[in-house]
Amino acid sequence: MLSSSSTAVKNLPLKRRLCFLLKLVCFVSSVLIFCEFLIYYVVIFQCRWPNLKDGAHMAEKETSASVLKAIILADTHLLGEIKGHWLDKLRREWQMERSFQTALWLLQPDIVFILGDVFDEGKWSSPQAWADDVRRFQKMFRHSVFTELVAIAGNHDIGFHYEMTPYKVNRFEKVFNFTSGKLITRKGINFVLVNSVAMEGDGCAVCRSSEAKLVALSHKLNCSQQKPNHSNKRCSDVEKLPASKPILLQHYPLYRKSDAECTGEDSAPPEEKNIPFKEKYDVLSQEASQKLLWWFQPRLILSGHTHSACEVLHAGKIPEISVPSFSWRNRNNPSFIMGSITPTDFSLQKCFLPFESRVFTIYCAAGALLVILVAIWTLE
Repeated sequence: MLSSSSTAVKNLPLKRRLCFLLKLVCFVSSVLIFCEFLIYYVVIFQCRWPNLKDGAHMAEKETSASVLKAIILADTHLLGEIKGHWLDKLRREWQMERSFQTALWLLQPDIVFILGDVFDEGKWSSPQAWADDVRRFQKMFRHSVFTELVAIAGNHDIGFHYEMTPYKVNRFEKVFNFTSGKLITRKGINFVLVNSVAMEGDGCAVCRSSEAKLVALSHKLNCSQQKPNHSNKRCSDVEKLPASKPILLQHYPLYRKSDAECTGEDSAPPEEKNIPFKEKYDVLSQEASQKLLWWFQPRLILSGHTHSACEVLHAGKIPEISVPSFSWRNRNNPSFIMGSITPTDFSLQKCFLPFESRVFTIYCAAGALLVILVAIWTLE
């Protein structure tokens, strides 16, 4: 059968065969260009920055000047030299690079936050492997001078608490200018960066240093939020910061029993939702969670780590958003959060990336159509 089909193709006039081959090349090229490039524009173009509640009462010029446009993503997990197969690495990194670059071009955010686990093997990578991972990250997540990128340390970047060393923490801080307890203030909005891996509470050197910085920062923020006519000797010599309540950015979520209450198409699978979380591994301990809530009284908490989406309320009033993974390697429907933020308000909107299963479906359909076209031509 294959022999007769091959003979039939060879017997076609040369010009007709060349025309047929050219059409096949154009068809295959079009499918590749769409699935590996254009689909990101088609999908992300549908995402819109969320409107603030009081946005209707603000002038357009005032709104654009005072609203900070932030993109929040998590758990990119760039594969390393030990566990990362070259094909898997190539596929996942291309997906993330195209997603990120397309989002920057279409949405033009002011700032991008990555909530930890930037790398997959930072917890054990050699200096040479670390340098290679950093080089690839900087290529994939390159950005203009008009967009700021801030990365938070995760357990895969510096190790779980029992693997964490000052060396691993310092090399991450050197690359990303990250320090636990660091305050980033943009347009009067306070963002507090937390090394949640160091919130173990066992008095280790890194933990003590991290907690001391957080306590000192919380004192400054609390003093800055006091009313001008309120006298407090403890705040008399404290540097005044914008009075906006802070937003906490960290890798581990605050303590919750499980993902049982989480909803949405990108929440954890049903079979995983009722699995109890382990403190200091899946989530922060209850003690560490209470400390952060007590110290900062944040208006919003953004976290990652679980690879699935979740929204919870702490103390009945403080929302926490767990951001799902940005990589196809961890889920079929990755996404990121778009935030319109002011010193007194915020509004969040999720933007989904192309589903990996849909891309495979397009390839399968194109392959089937290609077989049909070849069969038709061979029968003519």
